[in-house]
Amino acid sequence: MSDVSYQQRRNELEAYFDRTAVKAWERLTSNAPVSRVRATVRAGRDEMRAKLLSWLPGDMRGVRVFDAGCGTGALAVEAARRGADVLAVDISPTLVGIAGERLPPEAQGRVTFRAGDMLDPSHGPCAHVVAMDSLIHYPAADIVAALAKLAARTERSIVFTVAPKTPLLSAMHAAGKLFPRGDRSPAIEPISETDLHRRIAAEPALAAWSIGRSHRVSTGFYISQAMELVRP
Repeated sequence: MSDVSYQQRRNELEAYFDRTAVKAWERLTSNAPVSRVRATVRAGRDEMRAKLLSWLPGDMRGVRVFDAGCGTGALAVEAARRGADVLAVDISPTLVGIAGERLPPEAQGRVTFRAGDMLDPSHGPCAHVVAMDSLIHYPAADIVAALAKLAARTERSIVFTVAPKTPLLSAMHAAGKLFPRGDRSPAIEPISETDLHRRIAAEPALAAWSIGRSHRVSTGFYISQAMELVRP
């Protein structure tokens, strides 16, 4: 991973999620009415969240989960409802604040929200990492480097998403149609799953890990590929 390129992209994402489009994302992640385009994104995110959660244990009492890129906290809340102790981190202090305001009573005391870099080692060890749509803006080399850093403090599994390299997704993002121009996100990086598998297999820091399940969610303007790394 190039620390310079990673930090530059991270700064772009922080500016986008914390200032440029925070109202759009607050609305998208609520039950408020949205446009037809955003409705497909909302539905896709809901489906993806459910899929990633289905790859975690049903009973997570006493288990620490790290939500890397928690946004407004929906996944963290669902994990807490299964009994998990969740550390939920996002680069946007504003979104973290919204997540805290939305935290339901039954998740109180089980979720800790924190603004910061998901790769900061001070977040400490955990059993499972979930990184939903938080790596999609990085090239394959940086994704693998990020997985290696997360793996260094993870005991059991890392479930994450990438933007799959498909003609449709590439065309959609090239045309900039995912969001209106005023709050469009920084460019995503469509990734070949085969290439990502090769890079993961070649990464020494991931030698103790195996590639597990894979699942694609495609609902209109939302296309994302779920993947799993497990420690045998």
